[in-house]
Amino acid sequence: MPLAAPFRAPVRSVVPEAAVLVAVALLILAGTTGLLSAPVVVALAVGVAATLAGVRLSRLAVRPPTVAPSTPVGPQSDEPGENTWPGAAGTRVARRAWTSTRAAVLLLDASVVVAGVTAAALPLLDPVPLAVAVAAPAVVAGSAAAGLRRLPGGPQPAVRARLRGLAEGIGPAAALALAGWLLLHRSGVLFPARLTAALLLGVFGAVALTALTGAHPRAAAAVGRGGLALVLSGLTLLLIFPPASVGWPGLLAVPPLVVGLLLVAAGATRAVAGRGPARPAPRWPRAVLPAVVLPLAAGGDLGSGLPPDRTTLLLALVAVPPLLLRELFRTADRSTPTRPAAHRRDPRPGSGHADPRPERVHLDPPPVVSAHPSATSVTSGLVDRSALRRVLAVRAEEAGPGGALLVVDLHASSGDGGPPALDDDLLAEVLHRARAVVGPRDLLATLDGAGFAVVTTGGPMLAYALGTRLLATLTQPYLLGATAHRVQASIGLAELDGSGPDDVLRQADLARRRAVQLGRDRVEWYDAFLEEQLVRRLDLERELPGAVARGELDLVYQPVLGLADRSPVGAEALLRWRSPVLGTVLPDEFLPVAEDLDIVGELEWWVLDRACRQLAEWSAESRRLWMAVNVTTTELTTPDFVQRTAAVLAAYGVPADRLVVEVAEPRIGPELPTVVARLAGLRSLGVRTALDDFRAEHASLAQLRRLPIDLLKVGADLVDGAPDAPRPLLDVVVNVGDRLGVEVVAEELESPGQVEGAHRAGCRYGQGFALARPATAERVEAFLEEFPSASR
Repeated sequence: MPLAAPFRAPVRSVVPEAAVLVAVALLILAGTTGLLSAPVVVALAVGVAATLAGVRLSRLAVRPPTVAPSTPVGPQSDEPGENTWPGAAGTRVARRAWTSTRAAVLLLDASVVVAGVTAAALPLLDPVPLAVAVAAPAVVAGSAAAGLRRLPGGPQPAVRARLRGLAEGIGPAAALALAGWLLLHRSGVLFPARLTAALLLGVFGAVALTALTGAHPRAAAAVGRGGLALVLSGLTLLLIFPPASVGWPGLLAVPPLVVGLLLVAAGATRAVAGRGPARPAPRWPRAVLPAVVLPLAAGGDLGSGLPPDRTTLLLALVAVPPLLLRELFRTADRSTPTRPAAHRRDPRPGSGHADPRPERVHLDPPPVVSAHPSATSVTSGLVDRSALRRVLAVRAEEAGPGGALLVVDLHASSGDGGPPALDDDLLAEVLHRARAVVGPRDLLATLDGAGFAVVTTGGPMLAYALGTRLLATLTQPYLLGATAHRVQASIGLAELDGSGPDDVLRQADLARRRAVQLGRDRVEWYDAFLEEQLVRRLDLERELPGAVARGELDLVYQPVLGLADRSPVGAEALLRWRSPVLGTVLPDEFLPVAEDLDIVGELEWWVLDRACRQLAEWSAESRRLWMAVNVTTTELTTPDFVQRTAAVLAAYGVPADRLVVEVAEPRIGPELPTVVARLAGLRSLGVRTALDDFRAEHASLAQLRRLPIDLLKVGADLVDGAPDAPRPLLDVVVNVGDRLGVEVVAEELESPGQVEGAHRAGCRYGQGFALARPATAERVEAFLEEFPSASR
């Protein structure tokens, strides 16, 4: 069972949260226009958000744990045998972990309830007692902080990472505090309360900004921490601007309160489910938001004509030291090389166990090797995959975003025609060339299979430039002995954005797979859309083989109608894949995969067999319709295609003239002579033939004369639906077809105007949604019952 499976929360809908946000926006609008009083708006808005957050947390707390006797609870190891616990011990450990998790959720639930009650009650108290003003936020902060700390998740960040986070947070805090001080200038708040409120707003705002942006080892808990900071900011605003006294300015507290309460529940749900964000949030808002708010506040204050006071200058100066400290951290990160260490021993005396946490390591460059060393001498200067993961973990935890990972896949070929092989000597030369290209601070690591990885400290553009240099160097010919070798390289590149090592390695490998699919000798970036495409492709490649045997294929039929009387004359069989895993998949998506897997023939012969069987059933009911099936040029040009088609027709007793075999015109190309021979062979059986996707170009018109076809199918792009439109190109195609004895079928007709346009141009038949949609055989039969002329 995967990590945290006993506590995994179900995938929840975000519809309730979206509905709450819409309702809150409408309430704020009603409050600002005077339809509702400010205290009522605050009570309703915060009450709704607190109720939803409380329900989310309560459901987490009451869900019973489901622990299997041998369920592993804790970080999963990459090594075999380390993820199993004895049955009873595993159950006890899991139940203790669940007890701790439930306590954390209950603490957060209590914090949400107290925050909601406080926010609803404060507008009703005038003045607010000091004990309430101090105790309520303290209870909210204390219970939520204790709950967030006990949530399951990754390890707590190291001291260096905390110091770096503190240095990055003080600057925004000072800027936001200064903005709050300036915005409260004309509020009438006395100096002590004004300064306290400004400092609280600065601290809470900075905590929220830091928690909700950038990468975090405990991403889910960081979301909850950001939500808590927003809640405390909202309570502070309620105390500064009591809605009962100031009116609509008191509504400024509503957005942070509502969003904060929802984020606290969302963070807890993600932590219990063992899920973090798909990608770390960007870090730029940490610098941009204070830089935008502060000038606006300063501009408003300077507009009053008053000189800046002493507190303004002091708060402005506070922001300077953190900036210097942050730059010192960055300088230290850039100047300190790292190298992978094997394991750090437990610091307790007498302990013989390795500490699994990543430690600060150093990246010493591998030694430069001679032109033809053995592979062993080269790989005693490269780190292995486990050390690479530790380095990436350290970069994510301490250095933050910056740098990139390049995964290089190698494919060798020899000039003597022998089988491709990346032997030790060739690999040694490849690594020697790579070492000469990468920088002195870049790390080279071995990977499973034929390839290696590079961790570089440069930015994205520098990393891409490094990839292109590697590509140019590694693809030059290799002369080993008397044999020339060539190596193709496929490089996948992923930025180090603070994600964990497994995520970064997966991202770079997905980009590498994309480079291989596109023909090798290229560098490909990772992005989220690429991952979706590749994951979908891998799913298709995994599920498609065997789909015929599992009975997952299906046919739907789209009627072809005569345009003169709108009566059905035929139908086209369209393939659908009803996968229980992927849902319904259309041919445009799975046929390219089938071609790569070399199983197109299996699919197309299944289609021909089922279409002829259906045609036999319709013929038995005296329905004189043709059945069109699509074939690829690859299958059409096989030597026995005509004989196998004849065998299928004979097996079902179908007249040959009821079958139409369609081939797509754009794919004929160099196979034209063979295609002509196969089409002629089909016509000799009595089978009708059709050219699909006709493009009406000059070369296509000339090629049309050579093809033995009966039907010509053209797209709706040749049809002009306007009644007074000039003579369309379709007229030319129809005239050519008439001279060659070929009937024209206008397909993909989606509007009555296109149907009329095709009819005016002289097309005899039409097909498309405007006439009839694809449907199952039973629905098509019901459709045919409306046309007695279809049964003769």
